[in-house]
Formats: sequence, structure tokens, C-alpha cells
Amino acid sequence: MRFSLFPLFSLLIFACVESGGGSAMAAEVSEDHSSLNATSPMEAQKDSLIPENADTAVFAGGCFWCLEAVFEKLDGVYEVTSGYSGGSKETADYKTVCSGKTNHAEAVQIIYDPEQISYEELLEVFWHVHDPTTLNRQGNDIGTQYRSAIFYLNEAQKEAAEKSMREVATEIWEDPIVTQIVPFEAFYPAEDYHQDYFERVGDGNPYCTYVISPKVQKFKKMFKGKLKE
Repeated sequence: MRFSLFPLFSLLIFACVESGGGSAMAAEVSEDHSSLNATSPMEAQKDSLIPENADTAVFAGGCFWCLEAVFEKLDGVYEVTSGYSGGSKETADYKTVCSGKTNHAEAVQIIYDPEQISYEELLEVFWHVHDPTTLNRQGNDIGTQYRSAIFYLNEAQKEAAEKSMREVATEIWEDPIVTQIVPFEAFYPAEDYHQDYFERVGDGNPYCTYVISPKVQKFKKMFKGKLKE
């Protein structure tokens, strides 16, 4: 959804972008980031009491609010966490990441049941719900923290991602795909107020109303057979 379609709210969106991106319209960041720890997929599963057969995917595609709002609705997905990947623990806080100088990408960690939904199906959704052809940008969210990236956890995921980019993404998008396919190193959960943001705030935030909501509605129509009941 292009911001130009909503001239009455362009000032609000512009202010949001100038302050560091779509999710900059959230509450002020706490200075205490001691709870931010890098988590491996297995640690996330243990903490959440998720079955051992669960698998993990880590994607980045613009504001993490958008990706979280989509993936958490898929049948077979146990948990989606918004956070930061690609940088170090020391700078894994929202205020610093928004500077665009930490090498983090806003990302989501998806814990899912591979017997209900495959990694390839998650990739298909990924290609549809963001624009993988714009370098370091999604709409008016601009900066390296908004880059498109797949953080693969093993060789099987790497091969699946590369194949999906060749065979699926190129069928959806005419322009060249700029998505990074890079090895997973660490995932740092974002501050608590970022988690389940769209579900909690919804129309209380113009960014949710005019950016995330249309994206979610389009996703629901396109993948209605894969949604949770």
C-alpha cells in the first residue's frame, strides 16, 4: 500500500519515517535493555515449552510488526517473535538499530511445526508479503535495518531459500530480487512493547491502519487455506 494513497495521513507517516521507520510510532524505548539476549532456536523452543519436533525460520522484510502480523496467523506456526538479527548483542536495542548503523535487520523468528507447514511454504508467504526488489527499503521505511534477508539455520534451509528465490520470487516480481540469503548467527528479541504489536494496538496507530492492515487483509485472501481457524 503506497502512502500517496492516503494524503490526509502523509504527515503522520512522514514523521514516523523521519524518526526511524514505521515502528518508530511506538512507545518510547526503555533505557534498560538487560533482558535482550541472543537466543538460539532450541533455546526459544525450551523457553516456550514448544514441542521438540518444531523448527525455526528467521526472516527480515521491513518493519517486523508487518511480518509478525502475517506469520502468526498461519496454521502450524507456534510462535512469532519480533527482534533483530545480523548485528551484535551490544547494539541490539530499538533506538540504536533505528540509526541504521548497527548492521541489524528488523526480523522475525518463526517457530513452526514442519509437519503442518513446510519451510518452503513459509518462503512463499515471505515473497508475497514484502517487496524483495527494493534495496534497504520497504515503502517509506528506509535504511539497512529494513533490508530483505533470509537467515538460514542449516544447508537445507539455504538450498530451499535459493531455490525458492529462483523459482518462486522471480515469478511474483519482475524486478531483480535483492534479498540476502545469509547464515544465521544470533537473534535478539525486541523490547516487549514490540511483541504482538498489531494485535494489541491495531487501529490505535495510523501505521497499523494504513500499512499493516491492508497487507494482512491481502495475505488472508491469498492464503486463506493456510490460516488458523
